[in-house]
Amino acid sequence: MTFDFHHDGFEWLRDALPASLINAILQEVARDDEVNSGSGVRNADRKYATLKEWLAGGDLTRLACRYLEGAPQQVRTILFNKSPRKNWLVTWHQDRTVCVKARFDAPDWGPWSEKDGVLHVQPPIATLERMLAFRIHLDPTDESNGCLKVIPGSHREGLLSHERIQQGNDAQPASYSPRRIQRLSAASRRAVGKLISTAL
Repeated sequence: MTFDFHHDGFEWLRDALPASLINAILQEVARDDEVNSGSGVRNADRKYATLKEWLAGGDLTRLACRYLEGAPQQVRTILFNKSPRKNWLVTWHQDRTVCVKARFDAPDWGPWSEKDGVLHVQPPIATLERMLAFRIHLDPTDESNGCLKVIPGSHREGLLSHERIQQGNDAQPASYSPRRIQRLSAASRRAVGKLISTAL
């Protein structure tokens, strides 16, 4: 099954990363007591040398240029580590915030929040519509262990209320497997495994 990025709001990219790179990331993560004792790491690109080197090489930025106009800039990289023992429910939602280094005053930017010591802010809808999220699964993921779910086309409807997102889910629920691009799609995930989420 194929999906159109502009129509559906996401695309599934098979084998987007070589197996050797995924194995190198997994080996580095396995040595990290923080991620193995917790559920994830924010700013993972600053902590893991393998991930930092790959991102600095520009492969992901070049891939993003297929979908975005202008020069993409990375704004957030998170490593999630979910297991049957360490898991949490994520309700249907739209990702609406970006990480920033310092607070600033600008029209239509807000509300502000802080997560694990990192400042987050909701930008204007025009900024969100120019953003792209790469979700890279490091472990095999399918419907049996909690793949990402999306509502096709929800990215074209702007910012949605919780009630409206639920209506869209009731009308056309969908779930798809790993290594995809997702842009401003209502999504829910309760997964098992390690994954990297990078926003540009």
